[in-house]
Amino acid sequence: MTPAHRRRPRKMTFYDGIYPFYPLQRTPFIFSSSLLTIILVFLVLAASLLLILPGIRGKSRFFWMFRIIVSLFIGVVIVALNFTADWAQGSLRANSTYKSFSRAVVSADVGLHVGLYGINITLKGNPVHQLNETIDYNEEFSWTGQLDEQYSEALERGLPNPILYIAEKFTRNSACGLIYQYRYSGRYASATLWTAFCCWLTANILFSMPVLLYAGYMMLATAAFIFFSMASFSTVFGLPQCSFSIGDATLQPSYSHSFWLALATGVLCVLIGCMVVLLDWLVPEMVREAFSVSGDDDEQEDFPHGYLNANFLEGVAIEGGLAIGGGETSKEGGSATEGGVMVKAGGVKPVTISDLVVSLTLTMALALAMIKLLGLIIASVTQD
Repeated sequence: MTPAHRRRPRKMTFYDGIYPFYPLQRTPFIFSSSLLTIILVFLVLAASLLLILPGIRGKSRFFWMFRIIVSLFIGVVIVALNFTADWAQGSLRANSTYKSFSRAVVSADVGLHVGLYGINITLKGNPVHQLNETIDYNEEFSWTGQLDEQYSEALERGLPNPILYIAEKFTRNSACGLIYQYRYSGRYASATLWTAFCCWLTANILFSMPVLLYAGYMMLATAAFIFFSMASFSTVFGLPQCSFSIGDATLQPSYSHSFWLALATGVLCVLIGCMVVLLDWLVPEMVREAFSVSGDDDEQEDFPHGYLNANFLEGVAIEGGLAIGGGETSKEGGSATEGGVMVKAGGVKPVTISDLVVSLTLTMALALAMIKLLGLIIASVTQD
């Protein structure tokens, strides 16, 4: 046999061309991507607004900076509270069987974290490395999807028994009925929080206009809707609670960081709203100067007199007189014109652009809030 016909050895690839089954490389939960996006957006917005500080003179520079920081803090808290997973939480430490069809027992910390859109169940070993494995789980079960399907997928993945035990309590077939309590309370709490966000946007628009009194009212409305969201979430604790028992320990959820942060933000909005309303009533000129806004006095100075049709003002008192149709005037109502009467601008205040913008903004905010609430109600009905 010639060398040309000699059989060449077959080249072997890694694992002989067969893809091996590697174990799933799990990465421990670090930080929510939604919260990170929200924080970055508000930080960029704050940085862009603070860049104009060098162009502001005097003491108003520090007041402007304080306004930006406080206002953006309230806004980012209201938005972030919709995506946090610690409105309520509970934890325990117990010795439990690790997985099904295994007698291995691990010592671990089990945690339940409840948010407005779902729950997170954590399992962290004590110590973390046990049974030649890193025990550090954080599993999410969302209300937006079918939680029963998520639970079935968790069974197929072979998650640890403590996680499956707690997740099973939130399925539709569970006797506890926790999914109905937490899901509906979370949805309505989220709807009221988005309404509070609309009120916060409206208040910031009004603070830049000579209608500071309405801005104070909108801050009070923001606080009211934040408190409504807290009341909606609190309804789950007014019902009989289902106990979570793992080993000899019992887990009982209670109010956590997001709930108390919402309370603090609502109190802050109440303080700001009451302060603005009170100061606008006591020292309106000083408040307008502090917020760098002016009133409608300039319009009255530029237009000291106005012309009104006397035919539409019969029997209407104008500055102590009586307007009579047909070109006649009142005793003190101004000089007569052809078919009209001239009166001072202070008698009838014209509608300004600020009034129109305020009305339009309030209407849009209420419309967005109603659309959001209606969408949640329709979603709840269709899914059930």
